[in-house]
Amino acid sequence: MRYLITIIWSLILGQVVGFLGSALTSTDYDFTLTLICSLIVAVIVMAVGTIAYPNKKQTH
Repeated sequence: MRYLITIIWSLILGQVVGFLGSALTSTDYDFTLTLICSLIVAVIVMAVGTIAYPNKKQTH
């Protein structure tokens, strides 16, 4: 479930950043390119989140 929420928020925030970035640089807004970049960033964030925290295994 947390991966789904991460992807959804990544898409939303990525589109906002892409739109604002294109408006500030006076370039055309490209929905597809922004969508692909957002998904790539989401996968990287999920990978870092998985790798950064080790599993809590109790040894006796």
